[in-house]
Amino acid sequence: MTEENKSVFSTMTAGRLSKHPTLVLLAVLVLVVVSLIYSATSLRINTDTTDMIAADVPFRQNHLALQAAFPAFKETVVAVIDGDSAEASEAAATALASAMIEEDGLFDHVDVLGTDPFFERNGLLYLDLDELTNLSDSLAEAQPLLAALAADPNLKGLSGFLTLALEAGEQDSSSERLDRLFDQMVVVVDAAREGRQQRLSWTELLDQERLRGNKRQLLIAEPAIDYGSLAPAAKAIEATRKLARNAGINVDGGPTMRLTGSAVIEHEELQTVSSGAVWAGVLATAGVTLLLVFGLGSIRLIAATLLTLLAGLIMTGGLATLMIGQLNLISVTFAVLFVGLGVDFGIHLCLRYKEEIWRGQPHGGALDNAVYALNRPLSLSAICAGLGFIAFVPTDYRGLAELGIISATGMAVAWSTSLVLLPALLHLLPLKASQRAPMATSVGTAWTERYASTILGLAIIAAVCAVPMLPRVSFDFNPLNLKDPNSESVATFLDLERDPNTASNVINVLAANLDEAEQIAAALRASPGIGDVVTLLSFVPKDQFEKLDVIDAMAFFLGSLTPSPDGIIDDRERRAALDQLVTTLEKVAPSTDGAAGRLLDSLKGFMSERDSLSDAHLLDLEQRLTGYLPNLLNRLDQALQASEISLETLPASLRKDWINDRGEAKVMARPAVGIQDNQGLQRFADAALKATPKATGTPVIITEAGRVVVNAFVEASVIAFSLITIVLIIVLRRLIDVVLVLVPLALAILFTAGSSAILGLQLNFANVIVLPLLLGLGVSGAIHVVSRRRASQAEGVVAGPISTPRAVLFSALTTIASFGSLAVSPHLGMASMGLLLTVAILWSLVCTLIILPALFQLCEPLRETRP
Repeated sequence: MTEENKSVFSTMTAGRLSKHPTLVLLAVLVLVVVSLIYSATSLRINTDTTDMIAADVPFRQNHLALQAAFPAFKETVVAVIDGDSAEASEAAATALASAMIEEDGLFDHVDVLGTDPFFERNGLLYLDLDELTNLSDSLAEAQPLLAALAADPNLKGLSGFLTLALEAGEQDSSSERLDRLFDQMVVVVDAAREGRQQRLSWTELLDQERLRGNKRQLLIAEPAIDYGSLAPAAKAIEATRKLARNAGINVDGGPTMRLTGSAVIEHEELQTVSSGAVWAGVLATAGVTLLLVFGLGSIRLIAATLLTLLAGLIMTGGLATLMIGQLNLISVTFAVLFVGLGVDFGIHLCLRYKEEIWRGQPHGGALDNAVYALNRPLSLSAICAGLGFIAFVPTDYRGLAELGIISATGMAVAWSTSLVLLPALLHLLPLKASQRAPMATSVGTAWTERYASTILGLAIIAAVCAVPMLPRVSFDFNPLNLKDPNSESVATFLDLERDPNTASNVINVLAANLDEAEQIAAALRASPGIGDVVTLLSFVPKDQFEKLDVIDAMAFFLGSLTPSPDGIIDDRERRAALDQLVTTLEKVAPSTDGAAGRLLDSLKGFMSERDSLSDAHLLDLEQRLTGYLPNLLNRLDQALQASEISLETLPASLRKDWINDRGEAKVMARPAVGIQDNQGLQRFADAALKATPKATGTPVIITEAGRVVVNAFVEASVIAFSLITIVLIIVLRRLIDVVLVLVPLALAILFTAGSSAILGLQLNFANVIVLPLLLGLGVSGAIHVVSRRRASQAEGVVAGPISTPRAVLFSALTTIASFGSLAVSPHLGMASMGLLLTVAILWSLVCTLIILPALFQLCEPLRETRP
């Protein structure tokens, strides 16, 4: 062993610290306990993906300015309620909202969209003039029916009107309307016969075309978040489902409810991750255990390695808490990187120690020789891996920059514990004589030497084929694509996104005042791909005088539609009304060919199946046929009282959402068509940014964050390679050795990118840790192999196999077993991380243990050395 390798630090660790293992263990134990307590009490998780980008980036500045001017809900629970009619979904949403409001401490705010009293009174003014005129014509035809039902909003009034209409022989459009009414009544009566939930929709009957799409209601709630829980919104979500069942939702064919919103999506994502993590953990534990058993071949070495790894991980967590104070969705993976690289250090030291014992060294000398020999390559590996992480710090990708700081610190911790704590543990757990088993192979096996030219030729061909694949490597900037598309929350969210009127992918712009807001709105309306653009002025209807004339005419011929307070009838009147209707139908509908005949058959079936037709049955039928009438009549009567609207008369609750106390105004733009994919999202965001650079909102945030991440990777890659190259030149001092270390690393990155393109693996916010991990493992493996090669040449090749290739192999395999198991996770982000990491580490292994030894034969053939 050369004196160069016996550095002062190695002498201290091996000669002093490791010879006092008890003191080392006590000192480390104190640091571990302090770190564990400090992390548990002070470390927090920041799940906001926008915070992973530097705050001074323009799109984040726009977003933060809008948030400050118009604060929005932090988390949301969105209940999407679908019914067989507009009235059914609205009644269900209203009942659910009332129940949620009464739940103390679970919801900070609950709102059913479209039920604001202002719009219920003035809603007709927001229709187009032609649309309003058509509605007026429709209501004029229905005036006799509405008047009769307003006077008697029950089964008696309905039966009386139908009797008069049938006896008078209504024709033309009135006859068509009666046929529609009869057909809808057939559906309701048959549902009553079969015990299904079904009520007559008077809204659809009166204005079938205009209200066809109003069968869906959206309820938005801001849940109380328990940040001390692993499932912060679980109580609010479970309460929503329970209250919905109590309101008859998702019960016996009634209205259905699906939940989405940020709180629900995160909740279901946590459940998906947890379920996948169980199986991944089982597979990883089994795989790593088996590999360590085969790789190290000693329970004592395995125990010492795992204890060192655990202590280093806990201390790294404590330092992360001290330096950063939080973990984001990227930096939370620091444990993955620490284990992957930390176990590498431990395996190398343990196998080198085992090799020295096999060569006949006593325990103390074997351990000293192992530490001395590995001090330089371990140090260089830690420095290069740390530089790979530090390279992300100058970029705008704050999420990966924080990961870089934590992981670079982790490399320092892993290096120090491997050279101090691990030797101390090995002093307490020395190998027994029976455990002195030979290693596996030498640096540069016989077949790689024999077929070096073939191996290098194949590597060159593979590299040439991989280069054209690089443009096909893409970054999926949409975090929604990392979630389970089959989960209720994500599937419901995607369903809402197909309709521009319910999509959350909207553009928001903050303007200095209302005049500027109108200028921005004009620019947005002129942009392709942008649909409705809304400002506060959008709530001042156009053509108000003409519309008010139409509404006044409607109020004149409709009269008062307020339901009569005497509209409740008794059981006798209810039975008589049904008998009267059946008798009239028998007179005018002798055959069952028409709608009246079908209604007659249905009513007779209803009455015959209930030989003892109870009063409860009749009351249920009346509620099914006329239950929605009072609400409809009241709302229609209120809508006929619309009045002129100006900016000054808009309600304060509406104004505060669009203009604040400082006069700043908000502009909102929706896509012209529903956004179905990333390309549509990109086009929408680009069109908005072209119209105004102040645009923000989900589409801009997602797409611009993707650009920042891609630029950060390019920038960090250049910085990392430059810094690593400089360090290698300074330390190795031989250009050929620098090339031998960097070429396998470059090939591994190239082959990984090519494989990703072929397999359709996209980079995303979850698997971006592949690059720093590949840099760390690739550099580490190559440094160990090159260093061992040079040491063998300097001192003469010692007879027998050596441990370095085995250490590189099992280090990579344990990393694959640890993180490749994530590929079985149902969470798409975790699965992509596991799959891409597996591909990357396999290529790193091939380049280090096959291509690198072949490069030795090309660059510097082994000379004859003495045994």
